Amino acid sequence: MSDTATLESFRLADSFLPVGTYTVSYGLEQFIQDDRVEDAADLEALLVTYLRHQVGPAELVALRAAHAAATEGDLDAICEADRRLSAVTLAAEFRESAQRSGDRLLSLQTDLRDEPVLDRYAERVAADGSPGNYAVVLGVATGLADVDVRDACLLCCHGFVTGLLGAAQRLLSLGHTDAQRILDDLRSVMAEAVDDSEDRTIDQMTPFAPLVDVVAAEHERAERRLFAS
Repeated sequence: MSDTATLESFRLADSFLPVGTYTVSYGLEQFIQDDRVEDAADLEALLVTYLRHQVGPAELVALRAAHAAATEGDLDAICEADRRLSAVTLAAEFRESAQRSGDRLLSLQTDLRDEPVLDRYAERVAADGSPGNYAVVLGVATGLADVDVRDACLLCCHGFVTGLLGAAQRLLSLGHTDAQRILDDLRSVMAEAVDDSEDRTIDQMTPFAPLVDVVAAEHERAERRLFAS
């Protein structure tokens, strides 16, 4: 990639990016409240499940489709991937969180970039013609910035994992060293998730983590919550 594309990928992967992902735990809060996740080993096992059974076969497939469609200027294909991702995401909180963070990223990108595809996509989202999921917006943003699609997928995985590790530090007695150790251990799993998504079409999005969906549904009804999801 060019230096400009590489720097753009760094910016999009930075926790400094103001898209609100620090407010979500994607069910982790409820896993901890139910004593299903009690230490670093439990947390790592849960993150492996997320990457292999949700992020890889769903978010990354949608990201790839949006990335390809953005480079071709195909707005309909972007929106089709967007709608499909929402359709296969069972947990209401997960859909809402993905759309909220996606809306913020899309707003930021349209402010920073003069790209007709971004503007038309933002108009479609504003008119409720497309959900505006974070993974899809990220695919569009990286595609238009000439970020390689594999790097974009790895960026998505890295952002997801670091976001949940940040949540875990607020919910568990998880130190920075343990967080970095988990992040290091998950490198190969992230690469596997990216590989798994490579040959899937949007009709082959098959996330399957039933316990995650059940726990997420419990979190929606929790009386006290630190995180939005």
